[in-house]
Amino acid sequence: MSSDIILIGPIGAGKSTVGSLLATWIGIPQRSMDEYRWNYYKEIGYDEELAKYKRETEGFWGIYQYWKPFEAHAVERLLSEHKNCVIDFGAGHSIYEDNSLFQRVQQVLASYSNIVLLLPSSDLDESVQILNARNEYVSDGNLNINEHFVRHHSNYDLAKFTVYTKAKTPEETCDEILQLVGAAEQP
Repeated sequence: MSSDIILIGPIGAGKSTVGSLLATWIGIPQRSMDEYRWNYYKEIGYDEELAKYKRETEGFWGIYQYWKPFEAHAVERLLSEHKNCVIDFGAGHSIYEDNSLFQRVQQVLASYSNIVLLLPSSDLDESVQILNARNEYVSDGNLNINEHFVRHHSNYDLAKFTVYTKAKTPEETCDEILQLVGAAEQP
């Protein structure tokens, strides 16, 4: 088994919860992008005032677009600094509309064999419905971010495995992931 497991997927898919449990079961550290992202963003000039302005004037889509280059940089940095871990990406860190940014992330992930996409259901409409129920901030009038993340090609292009979590406990999800990546089951 490769020593790293990378979890990707939309907001509220369970990446951090499952990541923590997997790390405990395997006995390796968990590295959550949400803990590291802001410091990585600042390395290449992230401007909090500009981000706030974009959010206020352009809504979520404006801030989302502003974040994209910073997110690609954060993926590169997190993966260069942390090995032998369970890594859970923030939802946006695996979705790119700009092909050059997507290719950067694809390239840095190319050597990783255990990239797992977590989705609530194999039915994409049902996945969107479940995520909409979990996330109160799904739309700013223009964009349903849950729908965008579920339907966008990036996660599917990056993932080596997809695990559906509907009606499963986090423990059952972890067991399925460990079976897929070839690890021994929990003792």
